[in-house]
Order: sequence, then C-alpha cells, then structure tokens
Amino acid sequence: MADVSGTELSEQKEVEIELKRKQDRRWECAQRSGKAGVTPELPETLGFYDISSVRREQRGLSADPSLTRFICAELTRGYFLEHNEAKYKERRERVYTCMRIPKELEKLMIFGFFLCADAFLYVFTLLPLRVLLALLRMLTLPCCGFSGSQLLQPAQVCDMLKGLILLLCFSMMHYVDYSMMYHLIRGQSVIKLYIIYNMLEVADRLFSSFGQDILDALYWTATEPKERKRDNIGLIPHFLMAVFYVFLHSILIMVQASTLNVAFNSHNKSLLTIMMSNNFVEIKGSVFKKFEKNNLFQMSNSDIKERFTSYVLLLIVCLRNMEQFSWNPEHLWVLLPDVFMVVYSEVAVDIIKHAFITKFNDIPADVYSEYRASLAFDLVSSRQKNAYTDYSDSVARRMGFIPLPLAVLLIRVVMSSMKVQGAMSYSCVFLFYLGLVTMKVLNSIVLLGKSCVYVKRAKMEEKLFERPPTAPPASAKSPSRADVTRCPKASGKAPSSHPVPVRNCQTSNSWRKPSAALR
Repeated sequence: MADVSGTELSEQKEVEIELKRKQDRRWECAQRSGKAGVTPELPETLGFYDISSVRREQRGLSADPSLTRFICAELTRGYFLEHNEAKYKERRERVYTCMRIPKELEKLMIFGFFLCADAFLYVFTLLPLRVLLALLRMLTLPCCGFSGSQLLQPAQVCDMLKGLILLLCFSMMHYVDYSMMYHLIRGQSVIKLYIIYNMLEVADRLFSSFGQDILDALYWTATEPKERKRDNIGLIPHFLMAVFYVFLHSILIMVQASTLNVAFNSHNKSLLTIMMSNNFVEIKGSVFKKFEKNNLFQMSNSDIKERFTSYVLLLIVCLRNMEQFSWNPEHLWVLLPDVFMVVYSEVAVDIIKHAFITKFNDIPADVYSEYRASLAFDLVSSRQKNAYTDYSDSVARRMGFIPLPLAVLLIRVVMSSMKVQGAMSYSCVFLFYLGLVTMKVLNSIVLLGKSCVYVKRAKMEEKLFERPPTAPPASAKSPSRADVTRCPKASGKAPSSHPVPVRNCQTSNSWRKPSAALR
C-alpha cells in the first residue's frame, strides 16, 4: 500500500514538472515572437525585470479589462530625464543664450553706434581743419621754394576731395525745396507712402553699397603713383561721378525724412503704425533663414548703420517740426512719445531677430564679442603709421555707413531751420563748433581705449604690426616672369649679375585682417 502511494506521488510530481516545463517553453516562445504585449515596461517604472510579477499579471488578465489596465499604466507610468542628459542640457543652454543675447547685442550696438558717431562728427569737426591745413600747405610750399618735395600727401588729397564734394553738394541742395517735397509726399495715400518708404529703404542700401566703391575709386585715382601705368578714365570723370552720387543719395535721405515727417504729423498716426509694423516684417524675412557667423556679422553691421541713420532722421524731423512751431518747447513733448515708439520698436525688433537667429543656427552669444573685437581692430589699425585707409572710410566699408550724404542733408536742414544774424549768433555758432570738437575728441579717446582692450582680449596685437600686401598675389599655378627673375634659385645665386635680395617666392597670404573669416 505504501509502495502504491509513493508511486502515485512521484507520478504526480513528474506531471507538475512537465506542466511547468511546458509553461516555460510557451513563455520563451512568446518572448521570442514578440507577442507578449501585455508585459508592462517594468525597467521604466521599477528599475528591474521580475518574471514572477509578469506571470502573476498574466494569470490576472482574464479578470482585468484592457481599458482599466491602460488607464492604470498611464497613471503609474514614469521616466527619468537623466537618461537623455545631453539633450536637456543643450535645451537649457539655448534658453540661457537667448537670455544673454539682449545684453551682448546691445554692447555691440552701442559700440558700433559710437563708431558711426565718431565718423559722422569727423565730417563737421576735423575735416574742415584738415582741409585748411592742406590749403595752407599748398600755398606755403611753392613760396618757400620746396619744389622737389611732394605738394600734398595722399591723405590730404583725399581730404581736399571730400571738402570739395561737400561744398558742391551743399550748394546744389539749395535748389531742392524741402517744403515742396513735404507737401508733395503728404498729398499721397497711406498705402502709396508705405510702398514708397519700403522702396526708399532698399534704394538706400543699394546706394550705400555702391557709393563707397565710387569714392574709393576717386581716392585711388587721385593718389595713384605717377610712375605706374594708369588704366582709368581720369580724375575729373571720377570726381563728377562722386559728386553726382552724394547729391542723389542726399535727396534720397531727404525723401525718407520727409516721409517720416508726414507720418509724425498725420492725425490718426496710421502711417507711423504701418511703418513701425514694417520692422516686424523684417523678422519674418530673416529669422527662418540659414545664417553663418559671417552672415550674422554683416547683418549686425547693417543693423548698427540703420539704427544710427534712423536716429539722425528723427533729429531732422524734430528740427523741421520745431521750426514750424517757432521753437515752442511744448511741442517737443508732443513729439517725444512718437520718437520713443520708433526707437523702442527698432531695439525690440533687433533683439527678437538676433535671439531667434542664434537659437535656430546654434550660434553662441559670445560671437558678438568677436564682432566687437573685429570692429575695434579696424579702429586701432587705422591709427597705425602703416594705415592704408582713413577711419571713416573703414567704417563705411564695414558697416555700409557713408557720412557724406547724411552730413550734406543735416547741414542743409540746420541752415534752413536756424537764422544766424549778428555777432552774438556767430559767437554761439563758434561755441557750438568747439563743443562738437570736444565731443569728437573725447569720443575718439574713449573709443580708442576700449578698442585696445577688446583687441588685447581677442589676442590680435601681433596682427597690428603686419603690413598689408602692396599688390595682389600672383597665381600659384603660373607665376609671372617678373616673379621668376625677382626670386633667387635654390642654390642661392641670383639669375642676373646684380645681387638680388632673397625674398619669399611663395604667395604670401599671411597678412589678413582678423575679421576676414567673418566676412
């Protein structure tokens, strides 16, 4: 009897073991085929995989409805952000970059604004004095018998040309009636004026980009060495082209100022609102484009120039309005809200535009300090003994800001708005001129000191003492015959009987401005 019962127990155990093996095989097959969809994502919630809990859940499948299990899984589901730490750190850095953009951008804008102001004040303060010194040199050198020396230095020739251009354009602007232009623009409809203002902005950019080339061509034609072969149309045609350009650009800026003046004086301010909304349209045209660092640098320089030009236009509008109201100080308080609205819209649009451009293109906020160092290098290099351009010309090339047309228009508006009569009035004008000179000198000193600090931080001091190439480098594939005869052979002997100094025969590209990579 005992043997029979023992045999039954052993058979029962064998059956249980066999059933357990079959269950394990079914579970393994389900895992391999991927059909165990009822298995919850245990590593995400519990941190370990428990086979016993899965089996218990499988045994309870028939008791729990699928909707209840889904809701329970959604309520108890968890996740860990540290599993993708790099992505979240990158997103946080983007937020911090957008928060730093207003500060870094305004540092660049303020520095660039004072650079433009320095170049603009140079036309009113130091340029007349330099022209007088050049005229004095022209009169004294022949009288003193210095016939062998050069009559004028190249920089003095350029100053004389600038003075002549200013004088001729100012005399030509007297024949342009500002009041007639204002009333002609005021008679147009709002939509037509909005289209005209947009066209004037595009024309101003085109004139600025091509105008500096015209002026540079004039300066080089006037100062080109005589022993070189000249392949130009002559000095007088270049001079007439420069005068014609400055006159047309001055009229263009006058039309811009008249349109802005009409917007200020409109009763419902609808034109001014439309013109301010045009700034926000600029965000749409630039934010969603691909930008590199050099493209962003060009856009930053353009924004600096536009902001300074808009401030000068606002000054012209205020002068014209104050003249119409007999310089009543109460009318100035009427103009100030509209002036602040224009200024705030310019600043807000620039900040939003640059913040999203840097965000979408993964550009760090420190890039604006590099742009500031590049502008500072232009200022410091123009003060060196081996400088090859005037500072105002370097600002014009970098930012597209040409001060001559704007200066002609401002002189025209000031002379027509203010009547100078009597000795007291001339004394006030002289004191005002001394104040402008003082402002220019102080501004130049502060800018030069700040520029030296920025250049040292960017470690660009060594490049200040490098000389620019005197001629464009020859092609590396086919050197000219002059280069072959000028360079010694490998043995160190010169090709001719006369000793030739050893020079580097390879094309030298070692000198370049530190901001060449940003262009």
